[in-house]
Formats: sequence, C-alpha cells, structure tokens
Amino acid sequence: MKIELYSPTIRRKEMDAVLTAMVEDQIGPGERSRFLIQTAKEHLHFDYALALRSPATALYLALKALDLKDGDGVLVSSLSPRYYAQVFADLRLTPLYCDVSFSFPCAGRETIEKAIAAKPSGVEPRCIVLHHTLGFVPASSSIAELGIPLIEDISQSYSPPGADSGQEAAAPAIHGVFAILGLEERDMLTSGGGALLFAMNRRDGSVLRNYSNIPPEYCLPDINAALAAVQFREAAKNMIKRREIAEAYTQASLRTKHKRFIPLDGVEYNNYAFPLALETGMKDVSAYARKKEIIVESAFEQSLAGAGISDSVLCPVSYSLSLRTVLFPLYPRLNAQDAQRVSRLIMTLP
Repeated sequence: MKIELYSPTIRRKEMDAVLTAMVEDQIGPGERSRFLIQTAKEHLHFDYALALRSPATALYLALKALDLKDGDGVLVSSLSPRYYAQVFADLRLTPLYCDVSFSFPCAGRETIEKAIAAKPSGVEPRCIVLHHTLGFVPASSSIAELGIPLIEDISQSYSPPGADSGQEAAAPAIHGVFAILGLEERDMLTSGGGALLFAMNRRDGSVLRNYSNIPPEYCLPDINAALAAVQFREAAKNMIKRREIAEAYTQASLRTKHKRFIPLDGVEYNNYAFPLALETGMKDVSAYARKKEIIVESAFEQSLAGAGISDSVLCPVSYSLSLRTVLFPLYPRLNAQDAQRVSRLIMTLP
C-alpha cells in the first residue's frame, strides 16, 4: 500500500466541530472565528489578531500596515514560498533575495547583510519577511537588531505548549512587528485554508486594528475556524507523535551519506518535516522510493528558488538545495508499520 507524503491530521474531534458549524445559521465569518482567535491567543499570547482567508492576504495586509511605498525593498529568503513574489508584485515592492547556509534552510543575519550590500542602487530595504522554512526557527532576535521592521511567518514552525510534560510552556519568541500563522493544508496547523495575522504588543496591535473592518470576503469562515480551534487543542498530542517518528528517521539517516539540517542552539525542532539534502541526484532517490511505494517530494519545488524566481547567482546555496533536498512522509496519522517502511527506505537510499 502506497504511503503518501502528506496527510492532514483530521480526526473525529475536528470533523464533529465542522459538522456542528455547518448546521448553524451562520457559516461565514462570525462567532467561531472569534473563538479561534481567543484560543490562539491562549497559546501565542499576542495582543491582537485577524483571522483571514489565506496567508497571501495576511502577508498583503502586514506589508500594507507597514506603510511601504512603491519600489521599497523587502528582504526575503530565496527558500520562502513562491506566492510571496505575487504579493510583492501586487504592492509594487522590490524583493531583495537572501541566501541560506547548507546546514540551515532559513535566512540569517549574515546572509541578510550580504543581500543588503548587493542591493540595486536606489532601493532601500524597508522590511524583512522571515519565513521559518520547514519548521526551523531562525535567529530573529539578532536579525531584529538590524533595525528593519520584521514580519515572521511561523506557519511551519508553530510548536504547541506542553508537548513534553502536558503543562504550559512559554510561547515561541517572536521578534517581528507582525507574525503570520498559515492554516493551509500543509501548514503545521490546518483549517483547510486560511491564516492568522497577529501582533505581539499593544502598539503594533493598534496598527492591525485599523483593518478590523475589512470586508467579510477577506475573513476566515466559521467552518474553517471550527476546525482550526480543535487543531490548537490537539497540537501537543500530535507533536509527541511527530517526535517519535522523527527519532526513528534520524537514526536511519545516520547510516546514509545524506545530510540533515541542524536547528539553532537552544531551539528544539518541531519535526514539521523530515528533509535530507542529498549527495546523489533527486531523480535516483525518487525512483527508488516509487519502487517501495513511498511518495517523496522536492522540499523546495514551491519556493522562490525552486520556481526560478529568485536569482541563482546571488543565492547559490538556495538554488543548490532546491535541486537536491527531499522530504519524507512524517505526520501524526502515520502508523508504526508505515513509519518503519519509511525508516528502511531512508537507511537504504542510493
């Protein structure tokens, strides 16, 4: 039986919440959307948030809230999602692409400073959009010291509190002016589509409140919000399952010549995914996995670098990783037998 790469973790609790929302008088943005924001606030401790229909809308509004002008520069990792490019184009902003390192798939202060040094004449960097790629958390505190407004995209890096002991843990440190938590199919939490855009402190929250009366067509419907609220409550349990699977994969990968990314010191990886940077070609590994009826996929096919949007000359590491980084199935619904099959695949990769 074929093992798929992704499977959304939607169980009876999520389905019951959605069915209950469907039989109520209102299924558009309403009370359940407000309840989702309150639920998220208990975990993330933000000041104010908007529940929106897509991460693209969230990024658009975050950039608008910073009052950027036509032609202003936005620093962004080349391994960020490719939809970023469309949002930048819609706002007439100039993307300034940042590279990454071979051991860590996010932009860091050093690569951001290199992108600033290489910027076109007349373009000033007015914002950094920091994507937490594949669940890895960049050093946002150091990057914030550059004095450039920061937007953090934590769609893949959300880590639930209490995954170790069942007790509340501190919310992940967010140093951006605004943060985006995507709720799309392949994000860490899903509502079937949507995003939360939030500000951690009152000053920045007051700026977001200027958008509280946006048309309902931009806001998250209650059906989706009902699903996402349960996802928050079940996240710690799902994290434990992810960790168990990832530990087996890690042991298997130690017997291969392929490389894992290394989290920053003091930051535990949330096991959003299990990527390997291959020493051999992607084609050989994909063909080998198909024979074993296991679906693997390029990690960065839908990134700016993978789509050929960012500059491969300015960002050579990102371009290299986009050609040879592969993802293996890792999700809470994966049973023990199938996880063992994936482990054996990793252990015997060509």
